[in-house]
Amino acid sequence: MNQDFTRGAILSKLIGFALPMLLALFLQAMYGAIDLLVVGRFGISADVSAVSTGSQIMQTVTFMIEGVSMGITVLAGHRIGEGNNKEAGRVIGSGIALFAMIAVGATAVMLACARPLAALMRAPEEAFGRTVSYIFVCSAGMIFIVAYNLIGSIFRGVGNSRVPLMTVAIACAFNIIGDLVFVAGFKLGVAGAALATVMAQGVSVLLSLIIIKRVKMPFRLTRRDIRLRKRIVKRILFLGIPIALQDLLVSISFLVILAIVNSLGLVASAGVGVAEKLCAFIMLVPSAYMQSMSAFVAQNIGAERYDRAKKALLCGILSSLAVGVVMFYVSFFQGDKLSTIFTSDPEVIAAAASYLKAYAFDCILTSFLFCFSGYFNGCGKTMFNMAQGVLGAFCVRIPVSYFVSRIAGVPLFYIGLATPCSTIVQIILCLIYFMITENKKRVGAFE
Repeated sequence: MNQDFTRGAILSKLIGFALPMLLALFLQAMYGAIDLLVVGRFGISADVSAVSTGSQIMQTVTFMIEGVSMGITVLAGHRIGEGNNKEAGRVIGSGIALFAMIAVGATAVMLACARPLAALMRAPEEAFGRTVSYIFVCSAGMIFIVAYNLIGSIFRGVGNSRVPLMTVAIACAFNIIGDLVFVAGFKLGVAGAALATVMAQGVSVLLSLIIIKRVKMPFRLTRRDIRLRKRIVKRILFLGIPIALQDLLVSISFLVILAIVNSLGLVASAGVGVAEKLCAFIMLVPSAYMQSMSAFVAQNIGAERYDRAKKALLCGILSSLAVGVVMFYVSFFQGDKLSTIFTSDPEVIAAAASYLKAYAFDCILTSFLFCFSGYFNGCGKTMFNMAQGVLGAFCVRIPVSYFVSRIAGVPLFYIGLATPCSTIVQIILCLIYFMITENKKRVGAFE
């Protein structure tokens, strides 16, 4: 079902669009979590470390691709908001051609860089070979990662969050089956977990292509539309590259932190790996709101309904904050119990719980930051989002985590505090920028 976000009740439409996206993100997070869960039950600590490090690297690449695809979401949403459906079809066609090129390039680069990336991440010696194996197998299926994010961006742009939910749900089921067969059954370990993930993503893409033919879209797409139009591709990249760079650099900052933690030993590495997997679930609600806000605001900016876009921002923050308070309690007080989902090692559980206590504060703070980010992306202010993300990552998160890690015997809690410190700085920057743009006649206009 495609939605018109320019009319009707704001909160109900925003939540109605965000819920399927939340479930889709939940199931998407299950990919790496299931790998870690099965490997943690049928493998050793070195396997857990390898999957956590390898999946972080693959997640960074996925975030980049997702960032570029957001350019399609915003531009298509803008054209649909204007009522220019023919141009929206051209945007989608150019996006398909562009992402076909991205898929080929990304696959070649990742296959060639599997070992250097594992070395760069300072993967523990016991887990190094396994980490390389995980990255290599996942990289071989890069075409499916690219295709999945492309399809998701198209449906978000037209206000449809249910189709991506359906496809990722089926893919998640296949990933569970694959992990049980390859890891628990054939004892393929880390390589088996990666193989199960790739096969599941392939199934997801094939099902998406079948569903697309049966879903009514608000635009007509022909074979002639699937080509690189310089004007449109330039606009997609103008909007998407800053988001991709932000996601890349922010993810790199987390990879740097993981590398810092890896240098503290195998237990710390595995503990943070488990905590990060849990954080992927804990942060699902603000992440869903960020993507939903981008699509919602983009249509209203296209329709020149700027006040409605701002009201959506307020509704998003308040409703996300309510969930954030609950997640704070769970993360701060129940971190040890959550960690037992992925490992039975007492030392790893204690390390993960310590790190999660710091992340608990971010559960509340990201309710503000992620909604602001989605709002500015929908307005086309992606350069600002990139700037505030990079400043937070490289001027706060990395320096704080590095200097704290130099203290002998420091608990992971204090290293983890670098993340909420960064989020506070980014929220301040967003508030300042929002007030500046409010003084302009057309808030958020990007054409």
